[in-house]
Amino acid sequence: MSAVQFIRPDWPAPVGAAASTRLGGYSAAPFDGFNLGDHVGDDAHAVAANRALLRASLALPAEPAWLAQVHGARVVHSDAVAADASVGAAAGNAADACWTDRPGAVCAVLTADCLPVLFSARDGSCVAAAHAGWRGLAGGVLEATVAALPAPPQALLAWLGPAIGPAAFEVGDEVRAAFCDGDAGAAPAFIPASRDGHWLADLYLLARRRLAATGVLAVSGGGLCTVSDARRFYSYRRDGASGRMACLVWLRRG
Repeated sequence: MSAVQFIRPDWPAPVGAAASTRLGGYSAAPFDGFNLGDHVGDDAHAVAANRALLRASLALPAEPAWLAQVHGARVVHSDAVAADASVGAAAGNAADACWTDRPGAVCAVLTADCLPVLFSARDGSCVAAAHAGWRGLAGGVLEATVAALPAPPQALLAWLGPAIGPAAFEVGDEVRAAFCDGDAGAAPAFIPASRDGHWLADLYLLARRRLAATGVLAVSGGGLCTVSDARRFYSYRRDGASGRMACLVWLRRG
């Protein structure tokens, strides 16, 4: 097993934050190697070992608040997330964003092409993690996350983690309409593809636009494509059967 590797956000937030890659870990093909998703068909023991390795490698202060992600816009506080995410909606885990103002709590989202977005107040008083595929992004998950945080938008930092890049994300007319029908200014995020009625969509540009509309202007990250970098990243669009990476943020204990 090779060593696990992480990507660290390039922001000045005084909090802990990281994005995992597929490198290292215990999972076998097609989930090799550092798969953190327990819902993709991987061996449960391998996933448990990978999650333990994640916590040890990052010296996390607690087990992450694992969500049952549903491509929606629901945001929950970390205290509302059950320790066993397999219980799903019955315990309030069905959500696509998690925030906390409690030192030692860890917010996390899992992705394999969808856009993970981390948030932090500049003073480190609160943090959040959001899962923004195109449905969640169009449905307002980023706006809902900003609204849930007990800090004004201008006091927030946001970081865009690895996601499917604009050269790889081909979508149909219905996806473009979901963004452009109510916001003509979103049109530059869609470039005509080679097939009629299809477009190359830029999730990063769409996210930046929506964050700016909320007042969050300090946005970093972006530019990493999960599809084109098969060595480092899982991609459901590229591989079908795929593991999941985690994007995490936490308040350090005082």
